[in-house]
Amino acid sequence: MNGTAPAPFTADDHRARMERAVRQAADAGLAGLLVAPGPDLTWLTGYTPPADTERLTLLVLTPDRDPVLVAPALEAPDAERAPGAPALTLRDWTDGTDPYTATAALLDPAGRYGVSDNTWALHLLALQRALPDTTHASLTEALPMLRAVKDPAELDLLAAAGAAADAAFEEIRTVPFAGRRERDVAADLAALLLRFGHQRVDFTIVASGPNGAHPHHEAGDRVIGHGDMVVLDFGGLKDGYGSDTSRTVHVGEPTAEERRVHDLVRAAQEAGFRAVRPGAACQDVDRAARAVIADAGHGAHFIHRTGHGIGVTTHEPPYLTEGEEQRLVPGMCFSVEPGVYLPGRFGVRIEDIVTVTADGGRRLNDTARELVTVE
Repeated sequence: MNGTAPAPFTADDHRARMERAVRQAADAGLAGLLVAPGPDLTWLTGYTPPADTERLTLLVLTPDRDPVLVAPALEAPDAERAPGAPALTLRDWTDGTDPYTATAALLDPAGRYGVSDNTWALHLLALQRALPDTTHASLTEALPMLRAVKDPAELDLLAAAGAAADAAFEEIRTVPFAGRRERDVAADLAALLLRFGHQRVDFTIVASGPNGAHPHHEAGDRVIGHGDMVVLDFGGLKDGYGSDTSRTVHVGEPTAEERRVHDLVRAAQEAGFRAVRPGAACQDVDRAARAVIADAGHGAHFIHRTGHGIGVTTHEPPYLTEGEEQRLVPGMCFSVEPGVYLPGRFGVRIEDIVTVTADGGRRLNDTARELVTVE
């Protein structure tokens, strides 16, 4: 998708985001930010250039001038139509000219700049040749919370994406599982996400039986059988904002052990959710969920962090993991998704997107967390 973001944000919204980014950059000791095509550029300006362009496109944010978007002339018309275009200056360049010299003129020759993580090495190295005394830092490392706190409009979009993913789950639980390949059920899930309003599907994990013990299993040709536990993890982008939810279903009646493990993960997920509140550290949520699983003797079988942020991408800061002391504030959104994975046997994961409120947390997913049986 090129041109403008589908979300309903105005030039003033994008101007405020760019001003916030400049302030945060200054607080982090940076001379400014260099933002290449990707989620940061879309969030800041509403502009999404062609994904495969090799020509330099770069948003330059510094405290001493208005935002400048350096872009190739042949793509300038799309940039001019972006929602954030009135809040910035467009400087286009034509093939056969040197865009790096023009961009270098906007920068402090000895400054330190935050650079978006997906900037092409080709472009950054060329800028370094033009300004050899500048230094750079990864934007995720320098400003990890830049997009983390969502405004009310963003929260509405995330809630709508979560509701669409929930609708997909309610539909998928009614289709046959037994006798079908994992990839067939995954294709059904992808089609349902699109039917319920997603423009992009990022992942549809369908992990049956022993494959469920691999958290990021790629749906394959394994035929799902009666008696299988099946982990479903799926999401994508709807109107520019992400969904991501996991539920674990069982084909036919589960064994007592399978029910115990599922109930354990459900209790851990509830404990993680209850730990969400303003002022708590990200690691507190991880610790709350992990303690429930560890106390039941399955600590070694919970092999990933408890959660990750979500917004204009389906994975972004903050990360709910041990050692992350970032404090939660209202408007942050992230997954809470503990799991237990028994190698060679089965796995269980339950995941909701949660937003921090003034006095706790609110789930953006609402489907049953109890063990659902399918045919």
